[in-house]
Amino acid sequence: MKTLYTGKTKNVMLDEETNIVSLLFKDSMTGENGVFDPGSNTVGGSVEGKGKIGLTISKYFFELMEKNGIPTHYISADIEKGLMQVRNLTVPKLEFVLRYFTAGSMCRRFTLEEGIVFDPPYAEVTLKDDIQGDPLISERICLMKGLLKEGQYDEAQDIVLRVGEVLKNELAPLGLTLIDFKIEIGYDENGKMYVADEITPDIWRVRDENGNIPNQLDCSKLLLKKMGL
Repeated sequence: MKTLYTGKTKNVMLDEETNIVSLLFKDSMTGENGVFDPGSNTVGGSVEGKGKIGLTISKYFFELMEKNGIPTHYISADIEKGLMQVRNLTVPKLEFVLRYFTAGSMCRRFTLEEGIVFDPPYAEVTLKDDIQGDPLISERICLMKGLLKEGQYDEAQDIVLRVGEVLKNELAPLGLTLIDFKIEIGYDENGKMYVADEITPDIWRVRDENGNIPNQLDCSKLLLKKMGL
Protein backbone atom coordinates (compact mmCIF):
# COMPACT_ATOMS: atom_id res chain seq x y z
CA MET A 1 0.00 0.00 0.00
CA LYS A 2 1.08 3.56 -0.70
CA THR A 3 1.54 5.89 2.27
CA LEU A 4 -0.44 9.08 1.69
CA TYR A 5 0.26 10.75 5.02
CA THR A 6 2.43 10.06 8.06
CA GLY A 7 0.92 11.34 11.31
CA LYS A 8 1.97 11.29 14.94
CA THR A 9 -0.08 8.25 15.90
CA LYS A 10 -1.37 6.94 12.54
CA ASN A 11 -0.38 6.60 8.89
CA VAL A 12 -2.90 6.97 6.06
CA MET A 13 -2.46 4.22 3.45
CA LEU A 14 -3.97 3.71 -0.01
CA ASP A 15 -4.38 0.37 -1.78
CA GLU A 16 -3.84 1.56 -5.35
CA GLU A 17 -5.45 -1.57 -6.81
CA THR A 18 -8.74 -1.27 -4.92
CA ASN A 19 -8.62 2.49 -4.09
CA ILE A 20 -9.41 1.58 -0.46
CA VAL A 21 -7.99 3.84 2.25
CA SER A 22 -6.69 2.38 5.51
CA LEU A 23 -5.37 3.90 8.73
CA LEU A 24 -2.37 2.19 10.33
CA PHE A 25 -2.49 2.71 14.10
CA LYS A 26 1.02 3.13 15.50
CA ASP A 27 2.38 2.56 19.00
CA SER A 28 3.38 6.21 19.44
CA MET A 29 1.74 8.50 22.00
CA THR A 30 1.54 12.28 22.12
CA GLY A 31 3.15 14.17 24.98
CA GLU A 32 6.27 16.02 26.05
CA ASN A 33 9.28 15.24 28.21
CA GLY A 34 8.14 11.71 28.92
CA VAL A 35 4.66 12.80 30.04
CA PHE A 36 1.80 11.56 27.85
CA ASP A 37 -0.89 14.12 27.02
CA PRO A 38 -3.68 13.83 24.38
CA GLY A 39 -3.60 17.60 23.93
CA SER A 40 0.06 17.71 22.94
CA ASN A 41 1.29 18.39 19.39
CA THR A 42 4.42 16.25 19.74
CA VAL A 43 5.17 12.54 20.13
CA GLY A 44 6.18 11.82 23.70
CA GLY A 45 7.14 8.16 23.27
CA SER A 46 5.76 4.79 22.29
CA VAL A 47 4.26 1.78 24.05
CA GLU A 48 4.26 -1.67 22.48
CA GLY A 49 0.75 -2.76 21.54
CA LYS A 50 -0.73 0.71 21.93
CA GLY A 51 -1.72 0.83 18.24
CA LYS A 52 -3.84 -2.32 18.43
CA ILE A 53 -5.45 -1.09 21.66
CA GLY A 54 -6.30 2.23 20.02
CA LEU A 55 -7.79 0.49 16.99
CA THR A 56 -9.90 -1.81 19.19
CA ILE A 57 -11.32 1.16 21.11
CA SER A 58 -11.81 3.25 17.98
CA LYS A 59 -13.71 0.40 16.31
CA TYR A 60 -16.01 0.18 19.35
CA PHE A 61 -16.76 3.91 19.42
CA PHE A 62 -17.22 4.29 15.66
CA GLU A 63 -19.75 1.46 15.72
CA LEU A 64 -21.42 3.10 18.72
CA MET A 65 -21.69 6.41 16.84
CA GLU A 66 -23.28 4.65 13.88
CA LYS A 67 -25.83 3.04 16.21
CA ASN A 68 -26.70 6.53 17.42
CA GLY A 69 -27.24 7.84 13.90
CA ILE A 70 -23.91 9.68 13.60
CA PRO A 71 -22.19 8.95 10.26
CA THR A 72 -18.52 7.93 10.43
CA HIS A 73 -15.84 7.00 7.93
CA TYR A 74 -15.39 3.55 9.52
CA ILE A 75 -15.83 0.47 7.30
CA SER A 76 -13.97 -2.39 8.99
CA ALA A 77 -10.91 -3.20 11.08
CA ASP A 78 -8.13 -5.80 11.13
CA ILE A 79 -6.93 -5.61 14.74
CA GLU A 80 -3.94 -7.93 14.27
CA LYS A 81 -2.57 -5.83 11.41
CA GLY A 82 -3.47 -2.58 13.15
CA LEU A 83 -5.42 -1.41 10.09
CA MET A 84 -8.81 0.28 9.83
CA GLN A 85 -10.49 0.54 6.44
CA VAL A 86 -12.30 3.84 5.98
CA ARG A 87 -14.31 5.79 3.43
CA ASN A 88 -12.22 7.78 0.97
CA LEU A 89 -13.14 11.31 2.09
CA THR A 90 -11.84 14.83 1.85
CA VAL A 91 -10.62 15.52 5.40
CA PRO A 92 -9.65 19.20 5.82
CA LYS A 93 -6.78 20.01 8.16
CA LEU A 94 -9.13 21.09 10.94
CA GLU A 95 -9.84 19.87 14.44
CA PHE A 96 -13.26 20.42 15.97
CA VAL A 97 -12.97 20.87 19.72
CA LEU A 98 -15.72 20.74 22.34
CA ARG A 99 -15.01 21.77 25.93
CA TYR A 100 -17.16 21.02 28.98
CA PHE A 101 -14.58 22.44 31.40
CA THR A 102 -11.60 24.76 31.07
CA ALA A 103 -8.35 22.82 30.74
CA GLY A 104 -4.99 22.69 29.03
CA SER A 105 -4.14 25.19 26.32
CA MET A 106 -7.34 27.19 26.84
CA CYS A 107 -6.26 28.07 30.39
CA ARG A 108 -2.86 29.17 29.14
CA ARG A 109 -4.28 31.21 26.26
CA PHE A 110 -6.88 33.07 28.28
CA THR A 111 -5.38 32.94 31.78
CA LEU A 112 -8.25 30.88 33.17
CA GLU A 113 -8.35 28.51 36.11
CA GLU A 114 -8.67 24.79 35.41
CA GLY A 115 -12.07 23.18 35.82
CA ILE A 116 -14.50 26.04 35.16
CA VAL A 117 -17.76 24.58 33.82
CA PHE A 118 -19.02 25.50 30.36
CA ASP A 119 -22.81 25.37 30.11
CA PRO A 120 -23.54 25.06 27.23
CA PRO A 121 -20.27 23.43 26.11
CA TYR A 122 -17.75 25.68 24.38
CA ALA A 123 -16.84 24.86 20.75
CA GLU A 124 -13.62 25.77 18.97
CA VAL A 125 -12.18 24.97 15.55
CA THR A 126 -8.43 24.90 15.03
CA LEU A 127 -6.23 24.67 11.95
CA LYS A 128 -3.98 21.59 12.06
CA ASP A 129 -0.64 23.33 11.69
CA ASP A 130 2.09 22.39 14.16
CA ILE A 131 4.39 25.21 13.04
CA GLN A 132 1.71 27.82 13.79
CA GLY A 133 0.64 26.05 16.97
CA ASP A 134 -2.79 24.92 15.71
CA PRO A 135 -4.39 28.40 15.68
CA LEU A 136 -8.11 28.99 16.11
CA ILE A 137 -9.91 29.46 12.80
CA SER A 138 -13.30 30.97 11.94
CA GLU A 139 -15.92 29.85 9.44
CA ARG A 140 -15.06 32.76 7.17
CA ILE A 141 -11.38 31.82 6.98
CA CYS A 142 -12.30 28.15 6.42
CA LEU A 143 -14.35 29.24 3.40
CA MET A 144 -11.64 31.60 2.15
CA LYS A 145 -9.04 28.83 2.29
CA GLY A 146 -11.37 26.32 0.62
CA LEU A 147 -11.25 23.98 3.63
CA LEU A 148 -15.05 23.76 3.93
CA LYS A 149 -18.05 24.50 1.77
CA GLU A 150 -20.93 26.80 2.66
CA GLY A 151 -22.96 25.38 5.57
CA GLN A 152 -20.45 22.68 6.51
CA TYR A 153 -18.99 24.62 9.45
CA ASP A 154 -22.34 24.64 11.27
CA GLU A 155 -23.09 21.07 10.24
CA ALA A 156 -19.76 19.95 11.70
CA GLN A 157 -20.50 21.79 14.94
CA ASP A 158 -23.78 19.92 15.21
CA ILE A 159 -21.99 16.58 14.69
CA VAL A 160 -19.47 17.45 17.41
CA LEU A 161 -22.27 18.14 19.91
CA ARG A 162 -23.90 14.80 19.12
CA VAL A 163 -20.59 12.95 19.45
CA GLY A 164 -20.05 14.61 22.82
CA GLU A 165 -23.39 13.41 24.16
CA VAL A 166 -22.62 9.82 23.17
CA LEU A 167 -19.14 9.98 24.69
CA LYS A 168 -20.37 11.51 27.96
CA ASN A 169 -23.08 8.90 28.36
CA GLU A 170 -20.69 6.03 27.60
CA LEU A 171 -17.88 7.21 29.87
CA ALA A 172 -20.00 8.23 32.87
CA PRO A 173 -20.75 4.64 34.08
CA LEU A 174 -16.98 4.07 34.13
CA GLY A 175 -16.59 6.91 36.63
CA LEU A 176 -15.06 9.18 33.97
CA THR A 177 -16.18 12.79 33.40
CA LEU A 178 -15.51 14.16 29.93
CA ILE A 179 -13.50 17.41 30.12
CA ASP A 180 -12.98 18.06 26.41
CA PHE A 181 -12.29 16.29 23.13
CA LYS A 182 -11.35 16.96 19.53
CA ILE A 183 -12.39 15.17 16.37
CA GLU A 184 -11.76 15.42 12.66
CA ILE A 185 -14.59 15.55 10.15
CA GLY A 186 -14.48 14.73 6.44
CA TYR A 187 -16.93 14.89 3.56
CA ASP A 188 -17.62 12.83 0.44
CA GLU A 189 -18.12 13.90 -3.16
CA ASN A 190 -21.72 14.87 -2.36
CA GLY A 191 -20.71 17.02 0.61
CA LYS A 192 -22.06 14.59 3.22
CA MET A 193 -20.06 14.85 6.44
CA TYR A 194 -18.64 12.01 8.54
CA VAL A 195 -16.66 11.69 11.75
CA ALA A 196 -13.12 10.76 10.65
CA ASP A 197 -9.70 9.82 12.04
CA GLU A 198 -10.17 8.04 15.40
CA ILE A 199 -12.17 8.00 18.63
CA THR A 200 -9.83 6.92 21.42
CA PRO A 201 -8.36 8.39 24.62
CA ASP A 202 -5.91 10.16 22.28
CA ILE A 203 -8.66 12.63 21.37
CA TRP A 204 -10.24 13.32 24.76
CA ARG A 205 -9.40 14.41 28.29
CA VAL A 206 -11.34 12.91 31.22
CA ARG A 207 -11.34 13.16 35.01
CA ASP A 208 -11.79 10.09 37.20
CA GLU A 209 -13.71 9.86 40.48
CA ASN A 210 -10.61 10.89 42.46
CA GLY A 211 -10.20 14.07 40.42
CA ASN A 212 -7.22 12.76 38.48
CA ILE A 213 -6.76 13.02 34.71
CA PRO A 214 -5.56 9.60 33.47
CA ASN A 215 -3.21 9.56 30.49
CA GLN A 216 -4.14 7.89 27.23
CA LEU A 217 -2.70 4.50 28.07
CA ASP A 218 -4.21 4.24 31.54
CA CYS A 219 -7.58 5.35 30.20
CA SER A 220 -7.35 2.78 27.39
CA LYS A 221 -6.61 -0.04 29.84
CA LEU A 222 -9.58 1.02 31.95
CA LEU A 223 -11.87 0.94 28.92
CA LEU A 224 -10.63 -2.46 27.80
CA LYS A 225 -11.16 -3.90 31.28
CA LYS A 226 -14.53 -2.39 32.17
CA MET A 227 -16.09 -2.63 28.73
CA GLY A 228 -14.85 -6.14 28.03
CA LEU A 229 -13.06 -5.15 24.84
